[in-house]
Amino acid sequence: MALSGLALCVLSPFFLGISIAIKLDSKGPVIFRQKRVGIHKTHFEIFKFRTMYADTPKDMPTHLLQNPDAMVTKTGAFLRKYSLDELPQLLNILRGDMSIVGPRPALWNQYDLVSERDKYGANDVLPGLTGWAQINGRDELEIPVKAKLDGEYVKNMDCGWIYDAY
Repeated sequence: MALSGLALCVLSPFFLGISIAIKLDSKGPVIFRQKRVGIHKTHFEIFKFRTMYADTPKDMPTHLLQNPDAMVTKTGAFLRKYSLDELPQLLNILRGDMSIVGPRPALWNQYDLVSERDKYGANDVLPGLTGWAQINGRDELEIPVKAKLDGEYVKNMDCGWIYDAY
């Protein structure tokens, strides 16, 4: 938690610059809030920089939207490319909702992913800003593969970093 607090202080000028860019690019709030699944399948509100137009459906995974590229703002495309939209999650880490490393938190209505993660105990740890599944394919992974990789992280999390998983 202390590391996230320090990172928030150090990165505050970048937060300001990103906030200005978002406001100049499109109408709506700078921060996007969404209900996600946390440890033991409790729900929490995740914070992200808004990368899509304000009228985009809020509780739908991007890959399920019709023509999702048309809904991403110009600034949003840049933020997503470099994962800068995730930086506000340092607040979630500071609040204790997330850790730096762990399974990425699923949307509250991604029942298939949550159910698959139950098989591997991946719902019983804090979700993370980044995780083993993100390093190994991110959103391109099928749900069973993503859940299995999240489970490998959980299985190996007490053994140092996970390089030995393969």
